[in-house]
Amino acid sequence: MKSTGSLSFDEFKASKHSKTPHYLVVGQPIGHSLSPLMHNLSLQHYSIDAEYTAVELYPGSITDFISWINDKNFLGCNITIPWKRELINVPDRLSPEVRAVGAMNTLSKLDDGHIIRGDNTDIVGFKEPLYEYDGILERGRAIIFGTGGASLSVQYALMEMDYEEFILVSRTPQNAKPLGKSIFTRVVDYHQWQSFAEEAELIVNTTPLGMGEKKNFSPVNSADLDLLEGKICYDLIYNPLKTKFLTQAESAGAETISGLDMLIYQGSRSFEIWTGHSFPIEKVKHELLNYFSV
Repeated sequence: MKSTGSLSFDEFKASKHSKTPHYLVVGQPIGHSLSPLMHNLSLQHYSIDAEYTAVELYPGSITDFISWINDKNFLGCNITIPWKRELINVPDRLSPEVRAVGAMNTLSKLDDGHIIRGDNTDIVGFKEPLYEYDGILERGRAIIFGTGGASLSVQYALMEMDYEEFILVSRTPQNAKPLGKSIFTRVVDYHQWQSFAEEAELIVNTTPLGMGEKKNFSPVNSADLDLLEGKICYDLIYNPLKTKFLTQAESAGAETISGLDMLIYQGSRSFEIWTGHSFPIEKVKHELLNYFSV
Protein backbone atom coordinates (compact mmCIF):
# COMPACT_ATOMS: atom_id res chain seq x y z
CA MET A 1 0.00 0.00 0.00
CA LYS A 2 1.20 3.46 -0.84
CA SER A 3 2.54 5.81 1.80
CA THR A 4 2.35 9.57 2.09
CA GLY A 5 5.67 9.52 3.95
CA SER A 6 6.77 10.59 7.41
CA LEU A 7 9.72 11.87 9.42
CA SER A 8 11.09 10.75 12.75
CA PHE A 9 10.79 13.45 15.41
CA ASP A 10 14.54 14.12 15.24
CA GLU A 11 14.33 14.43 11.45
CA PHE A 12 11.40 16.78 11.78
CA LYS A 13 13.22 19.05 14.24
CA ALA A 14 16.17 19.29 11.86
CA SER A 15 13.99 19.94 8.82
CA LYS A 16 12.62 23.15 7.31
CA HIS A 17 9.12 22.04 8.37
CA SER A 18 9.90 22.80 12.01
CA LYS A 19 10.90 26.40 11.26
CA THR A 20 7.47 27.49 9.99
CA PRO A 21 3.94 27.31 11.49
CA HIS A 22 2.91 23.67 11.58
CA TYR A 23 0.44 21.04 12.66
CA LEU A 24 1.50 17.44 13.18
CA VAL A 25 0.12 13.95 13.40
CA VAL A 26 2.20 11.74 15.70
CA GLY A 27 2.08 7.98 16.04
CA GLN A 28 4.00 4.77 15.46
CA PRO A 29 3.70 3.63 12.73
CA ILE A 30 2.57 6.76 10.90
CA GLY A 31 3.80 6.38 7.31
CA HIS A 32 0.36 5.10 6.23
CA SER A 33 -1.41 8.26 7.44
CA LEU A 34 -3.48 10.27 4.97
CA SER A 35 -4.02 13.10 7.45
CA PRO A 36 -1.29 15.27 5.84
CA LEU A 37 -2.98 14.94 2.45
CA MET A 38 -6.37 16.13 3.62
CA HIS A 39 -5.20 18.74 6.14
CA ASN A 40 -2.73 20.37 3.76
CA LEU A 41 -5.44 20.49 1.11
CA SER A 42 -7.75 22.22 3.59
CA LEU A 43 -5.07 24.65 4.77
CA GLN A 44 -4.47 25.62 1.14
CA HIS A 45 -8.22 25.90 0.54
CA TYR A 46 -8.44 28.61 3.20
CA SER A 47 -5.02 30.14 2.33
CA ILE A 48 -3.74 29.43 5.84
CA ASP A 49 0.02 29.85 6.16
CA ALA A 50 0.86 26.55 7.86
CA GLU A 51 1.86 22.99 7.03
CA TYR A 52 0.76 19.60 8.37
CA THR A 53 3.39 16.84 8.74
CA ALA A 54 3.35 13.19 9.79
CA VAL A 55 5.91 12.42 12.51
CA GLU A 56 6.97 8.96 13.65
CA LEU A 57 7.11 9.34 17.42
CA TYR A 58 9.25 6.75 19.18
CA PRO A 59 9.26 6.28 22.98
CA GLY A 60 12.71 7.82 23.31
CA SER A 61 11.47 11.09 21.78
CA ILE A 62 8.39 11.59 23.97
CA THR A 63 10.08 14.04 26.36
CA ASP A 64 11.41 16.14 23.47
CA PHE A 65 8.01 16.14 21.81
CA ILE A 66 6.29 17.37 24.98
CA SER A 67 8.77 20.23 25.15
CA TRP A 68 8.22 20.98 21.47
CA ILE A 69 4.53 21.66 22.08
CA ASN A 70 5.60 25.01 23.55
CA ASP A 71 7.44 26.02 20.39
CA LYS A 72 5.93 29.15 18.81
CA ASN A 73 5.56 27.43 15.44
CA PHE A 74 3.66 24.45 16.86
CA LEU A 75 -0.06 25.11 16.32
CA GLY A 76 -1.60 21.75 17.21
CA CYS A 77 -1.50 18.06 16.43
CA ASN A 78 -3.38 14.85 15.98
CA ILE A 79 -2.37 11.79 17.99
CA THR A 80 -2.81 8.21 16.90
CA ILE A 81 -1.76 4.68 17.88
CA PRO A 82 -0.10 4.03 20.30
CA TRP A 83 -0.13 7.44 22.06
CA LYS A 84 -3.84 8.26 22.50
CA ARG A 85 -3.81 7.32 26.17
CA GLU A 86 -0.13 7.70 27.00
CA LEU A 87 -0.05 11.46 26.32
CA ILE A 88 -3.23 12.30 28.18
CA ASN A 89 -1.38 14.04 31.03
CA VAL A 90 0.27 16.54 28.68
CA PRO A 91 -2.58 19.10 28.19
CA ASP A 92 -3.56 21.75 30.73
CA ARG A 93 -7.23 21.12 29.98
CA LEU A 94 -9.14 18.07 28.79
CA SER A 95 -12.50 18.01 27.04
CA PRO A 96 -15.34 16.13 28.77
CA GLU A 97 -15.02 13.38 26.15
CA VAL A 98 -11.33 12.87 26.89
CA ARG A 99 -12.01 12.74 30.62
CA ALA A 100 -14.75 10.17 30.02
CA VAL A 101 -12.86 7.82 27.70
CA GLY A 102 -9.28 8.40 28.85
CA ALA A 103 -8.05 8.82 25.28
CA MET A 104 -7.39 11.85 23.09
CA ASN A 105 -6.44 12.42 19.48
CA THR A 106 -6.14 16.21 19.24
CA LEU A 107 -3.99 18.87 20.91
CA SER A 108 -4.65 22.58 20.42
CA LYS A 109 -3.42 25.87 21.83
CA LEU A 110 -5.62 28.39 23.64
CA ASP A 111 -4.99 31.83 25.08
CA ASP A 112 -2.19 32.70 22.62
CA GLY A 113 -0.49 29.38 23.25
CA HIS A 114 -0.40 29.56 27.03
CA ILE A 115 -2.91 26.73 27.48
CA ILE A 116 -2.80 23.29 25.81
CA ARG A 117 -6.17 21.53 25.42
CA GLY A 118 -6.80 17.86 24.67
CA ASP A 119 -9.83 16.75 22.65
CA ASN A 120 -11.22 13.54 21.23
CA THR A 121 -12.65 14.06 17.76
CA ASP A 122 -12.75 10.32 17.03
CA ILE A 123 -16.15 10.19 18.75
CA VAL A 124 -17.94 12.56 16.39
CA GLY A 125 -15.97 11.11 13.47
CA PHE A 126 -17.14 7.57 14.27
CA LYS A 127 -20.80 8.49 14.68
CA GLU A 128 -21.26 10.50 11.50
CA PRO A 129 -21.25 7.59 8.97
CA LEU A 130 -23.72 5.63 11.12
CA TYR A 131 -26.43 8.26 10.73
CA GLU A 132 -26.98 6.98 7.19
CA TYR A 133 -28.32 3.78 8.76
CA ASP A 134 -30.78 5.41 11.17
CA GLY A 135 -33.70 3.54 9.65
CA ILE A 136 -31.91 0.19 9.88
CA LEU A 137 -30.04 0.18 13.17
CA GLU A 138 -32.13 -0.67 16.22
CA ARG A 139 -29.21 0.20 18.53
CA GLY A 140 -29.30 -3.07 20.42
CA ARG A 141 -26.10 -5.16 20.55
CA ALA A 142 -22.73 -4.15 19.10
CA ILE A 143 -19.63 -6.34 18.92
CA ILE A 144 -16.39 -4.38 19.21
CA PHE A 145 -13.03 -5.97 18.40
CA GLY A 146 -10.32 -4.40 20.54
CA THR A 147 -10.23 -2.68 23.92
CA GLY A 148 -7.62 0.07 23.38
CA GLY A 149 -8.01 3.83 23.03
CA ALA A 150 -9.93 3.62 19.74
CA SER A 151 -12.33 1.12 21.29
CA LEU A 152 -13.03 3.47 24.19
CA SER A 153 -14.00 6.22 21.75
CA VAL A 154 -16.32 3.83 19.91
CA GLN A 155 -17.91 2.72 23.17
CA TYR A 156 -18.52 6.35 24.17
CA ALA A 157 -20.00 7.16 20.77
CA LEU A 158 -22.36 4.18 20.87
CA MET A 159 -23.40 5.03 24.41
CA GLU A 160 -24.34 8.50 23.16
CA MET A 161 -26.38 6.79 20.44
CA ASP A 162 -28.24 4.79 23.13
CA TYR A 163 -26.95 1.32 22.33
CA GLU A 164 -28.13 -1.30 24.82
CA GLU A 165 -25.28 -3.81 24.91
CA PHE A 166 -21.60 -4.18 24.04
CA ILE A 167 -19.64 -7.35 23.45
CA LEU A 168 -15.95 -6.41 23.71
CA VAL A 169 -13.50 -8.86 22.13
CA SER A 170 -9.98 -8.88 23.56
CA ARG A 171 -6.88 -11.05 23.45
CA THR A 172 -6.61 -10.45 27.21
CA PRO A 173 -10.17 -10.11 28.57
CA GLN A 174 -8.89 -10.15 32.14
CA ASN A 175 -7.06 -6.85 31.55
CA ALA A 176 -9.80 -5.03 29.65
CA LYS A 177 -11.51 -2.05 31.26
CA PRO A 178 -14.91 -1.36 29.67
CA LEU A 179 -15.92 2.27 29.55
CA GLY A 180 -19.47 2.36 30.77
CA LYS A 181 -21.28 1.05 33.79
CA SER A 182 -24.59 2.37 32.43
CA ILE A 183 -24.62 -0.14 29.57
CA PHE A 184 -24.58 -3.92 29.69
CA THR A 185 -21.11 -5.10 28.66
CA ARG A 186 -19.41 -8.48 28.33
CA VAL A 187 -15.70 -8.92 27.66
CA VAL A 188 -14.85 -12.12 25.78
CA ASP A 189 -11.91 -13.54 23.87
CA TYR A 190 -11.61 -14.33 20.17
CA HIS A 191 -12.97 -17.85 20.68
CA GLN A 192 -16.14 -16.65 22.41
CA TRP A 193 -17.60 -13.71 20.47
CA GLN A 194 -19.23 -16.06 17.98
CA SER A 195 -21.86 -17.01 20.57
CA PHE A 196 -23.10 -13.40 20.63
CA ALA A 197 -23.09 -12.71 16.89
CA GLU A 198 -26.63 -13.75 15.99
CA GLU A 199 -28.31 -10.89 17.86
CA ALA A 200 -25.66 -8.29 17.05
CA GLU A 201 -26.42 -5.72 14.34
CA LEU A 202 -23.12 -3.81 14.31
CA ILE A 203 -19.59 -5.27 14.32
CA VAL A 204 -16.68 -2.84 14.65
CA ASN A 205 -12.95 -3.43 14.23
CA THR A 206 -10.88 -1.04 16.36
CA THR A 207 -7.68 -3.13 16.21
CA PRO A 208 -4.70 -2.62 13.83
CA LEU A 209 -5.49 -5.92 12.11
CA GLY A 210 -5.74 -5.12 8.42
CA MET A 211 -3.25 -2.23 8.37
CA GLY A 212 0.44 -1.92 7.54
CA GLU A 213 2.39 -5.07 8.30
CA LYS A 214 -0.90 -6.65 9.43
CA LYS A 215 -2.78 -5.86 6.21
CA ASN A 216 -3.43 -9.54 5.48
CA PHE A 217 -4.99 -10.16 8.88
CA SER A 218 -8.55 -9.82 10.17
CA PRO A 219 -10.19 -10.17 13.58
CA VAL A 220 -12.57 -12.70 12.01
CA ASN A 221 -11.46 -16.21 11.08
CA SER A 222 -12.58 -17.60 7.74
CA ALA A 223 -14.61 -20.27 9.55
CA ASP A 224 -16.81 -17.56 11.09
CA LEU A 225 -17.67 -15.58 7.95
CA ASP A 226 -21.30 -16.68 7.93
CA LEU A 227 -21.77 -14.81 11.22
CA LEU A 228 -21.28 -11.51 9.37
CA GLU A 229 -24.26 -11.96 7.07
CA GLY A 230 -26.84 -9.21 7.42
CA LYS A 231 -24.68 -7.16 9.81
CA ILE A 232 -23.20 -3.70 9.42
CA CYS A 233 -19.44 -4.16 9.60
CA TYR A 234 -17.38 -1.03 10.33
CA ASP A 235 -13.58 -0.91 10.20
CA LEU A 236 -11.80 2.12 11.65
CA ILE A 237 -8.85 1.46 9.32
CA TYR A 238 -8.89 3.61 6.17
CA ASN A 239 -5.59 2.63 4.56
CA PRO A 240 -6.12 0.26 2.80
CA LEU A 241 -9.58 1.49 1.85
CA LYS A 242 -10.93 -2.06 1.90
CA THR A 243 -9.37 -4.20 4.62
CA LYS A 244 -9.48 -7.96 4.76
CA PHE A 245 -12.25 -7.68 7.37
CA LEU A 246 -14.41 -5.57 5.03
CA THR A 247 -13.68 -7.88 2.10
CA GLN A 248 -14.83 -10.81 4.23
CA ALA A 249 -17.92 -8.90 5.30
CA GLU A 250 -18.88 -8.05 1.71
CA SER A 251 -18.48 -11.66 0.63
CA ALA A 252 -20.71 -12.74 3.53
CA GLY A 253 -23.50 -10.34 2.55
CA ALA A 254 -22.90 -7.60 5.14
CA GLU A 255 -23.14 -3.83 4.77
CA THR A 256 -19.68 -2.27 5.17
CA ILE A 257 -18.31 1.07 6.35
CA SER A 258 -14.63 1.87 5.83
CA GLY A 259 -12.68 4.18 8.10
CA LEU A 260 -12.36 6.83 5.38
CA ASP A 261 -15.49 8.77 6.35
CA MET A 262 -14.53 8.60 10.01
CA LEU A 263 -11.09 9.94 9.09
CA ILE A 264 -12.64 12.86 7.24
CA TYR A 265 -15.16 13.78 9.93
CA GLN A 266 -12.75 13.51 12.85
CA GLY A 267 -10.26 15.53 10.83
CA SER A 268 -12.87 18.17 10.07
CA ARG A 269 -13.59 18.56 13.77
CA SER A 270 -9.87 18.84 14.63
CA PHE A 271 -9.42 21.40 11.85
CA GLU A 272 -12.39 23.39 13.15
CA ILE A 273 -10.88 23.44 16.67
CA TRP A 274 -7.57 24.71 15.30
CA THR A 275 -8.73 27.18 12.66
CA GLY A 276 -12.44 27.87 13.10
CA HIS A 277 -13.06 26.38 9.63
CA SER A 278 -14.57 23.05 8.58
CA PHE A 279 -13.09 20.86 5.91
CA PRO A 280 -14.25 21.33 2.34
CA ILE A 281 -15.66 17.81 2.75
CA GLU A 282 -16.37 16.93 -0.88
CA LYS A 283 -13.04 18.29 -2.05
CA VAL A 284 -11.18 16.29 0.62
CA LYS A 285 -13.07 13.09 -0.10
CA HIS A 286 -12.48 13.44 -3.84
CA GLU A 287 -8.74 13.87 -3.24
CA LEU A 288 -8.55 10.86 -0.94
CA LEU A 289 -10.45 8.63 -3.36
CA ASN A 290 -8.10 9.76 -6.12
CA TYR A 291 -5.17 8.72 -3.94
CA PHE A 292 -6.53 5.18 -3.70
CA SER A 293 -7.37 4.96 -7.41
CA VAL A 294 -3.84 5.75 -8.64
